Amino acid sequence: MKKLLGVWWVTAVIAGCQSDKELETAPEDQENREEFSAVAKNLQSPWDIEAEGDRFFISERNGTIAKVEGDQVVREPVATDKPITQIGEGGLLGLKLHPKFQENQLAFAYHTYENEDDKIQNRLITLAYNNGEWKEQSSLLEKIPGNNFHNGGRIEIGQDGCLYVTTGDAQEESLAQDKDSLAGKILRMTLDGEVPGDNPEEGSYVYSYGHRNPQGLGWSKKGDLYASEHGPNNHDEVNKIEPGKNYGWPLIVGDETASGAETPLFETGNETWAPSGTAVHEETIYIASLRGSALRSLNLQGENAQVITSDYGRLRDVEIVGDSIYFITNNTDGRGNVDSEDDLLVRYDF
Repeated sequence: MKKLLGVWWVTAVIAGCQSDKELETAPEDQENREEFSAVAKNLQSPWDIEAEGDRFFISERNGTIAKVEGDQVVREPVATDKPITQIGEGGLLGLKLHPKFQENQLAFAYHTYENEDDKIQNRLITLAYNNGEWKEQSSLLEKIPGNNFHNGGRIEIGQDGCLYVTTGDAQEESLAQDKDSLAGKILRMTLDGEVPGDNPEEGSYVYSYGHRNPQGLGWSKKGDLYASEHGPNNHDEVNKIEPGKNYGWPLIVGDETASGAETPLFETGNETWAPSGTAVHEETIYIASLRGSALRSLNLQGENAQVITSDYGRLRDVEIVGDSIYFITNNTDGRGNVDSEDDLLVRYDF
């Protein structure tokens, strides 16, 4: 097993995108201590990990949030104004706790729904947590194009205090190049759902475009944003994201080039990873891969691809807390080989 460097967690929140309403070298014996351990078992198609103190909140695609404290898992209901639709890759996807969660008990969530015409779409909402239940408090963004597949769904808060949201092309490739569409994009907004004044185009949520199905976001200590996304069967990508840039889909695939389109920092070639959740620490990008069935790593130059473990099947998300990596398996989503204890939250200690 490859030895990894020690990790510490760095968080930064800068006032620029916060809500005006709410936010004014490893020891020589390191290898002998490395281990993987299951923290929680029997999760149901989990999608996103959120750590809060000594407990975890994990979104499940069927519309529940699993609270993990110690070795106990409590499945908590989520009440939304528009019913959550678990279809294909859709359902309750991204989850992000508000920076002041301990005070206001608020979180952000991204879920699939069907509109009045039975068309599949996605929406971004805030949830209020009270007595073991989550209830929609407000809607931040509606009518994000959706489909059985390619819904995106990752939510993160950047070092600038803004919300960043990934959306898929909703299986309509041309939407990724249409800057008037919310599909196939990375979106950026304030915590109140407003368009920041310093977004690439005035009045537009679009931070970058030309994405097929991005599901991972992470920032380096320098503030550089990295995103992972699914390619067509193979040629999966990790991109270094810059505001206003076009990441090429469907004009280019993998390391192809075209005028005005960015080529990826890393692409998998003929190998398939299906990368999902992503975390960045120090000089390393950590990636949970689905069809690649492994926790993987790259350096910030997109080099030195490594497999940390391939013993757990499909992996959906990865989070780093203190000196540990946490990841969730995704074998119960209809595409994996299900073990009696699946799905798992697993801890890897450095």
